[in-house]
Amino acid sequence: MKIDIAGREDIDLMLQVFYTKLLNDNSINYIFNDVVRINIDTHLPVIANFWESILFERNMYQNNPMKIHLDLQNKTPLLKHHFDTWLHYFNSTIDELFEGTIASKAKERALSIATVMQIKIAQQNSNPGGR
Repeated sequence: MKIDIAGREDIDLMLQVFYTKLLNDNSINYIFNDVVRINIDTHLPVIANFWESILFERNMYQNNPMKIHLDLQNKTPLLKHHFDTWLHYFNSTIDELFEGTIASKAKERALSIATVMQIKIAQQNSNPGGR
């Protein structure tokens, strides 16, 4: 029987598994490896802070994820298939490892975030230069 996401250790595990899948998919990994050139060891704790803040209503994350992704859109197109791929791996990782209220909340929030980001990117694309 799977357990629900209970805290930071579970978030860390989820992100390790998720990013392993994501970074092995050539349809999306170039964004992380070539465009952003993330250092996974420094990226994962920041993303864990983000998810801990969202899932457990803790004030752990101080960045603006929307601005980060809108700026990224200026470097390389973030397309629907990127968001679909991201959501697929995120949801499949959650389903593989966890079940419960917080796991469901994580998937709902991921869908909401991906949807809002796609809308904001479309708005930015239709109004280049103005935000």
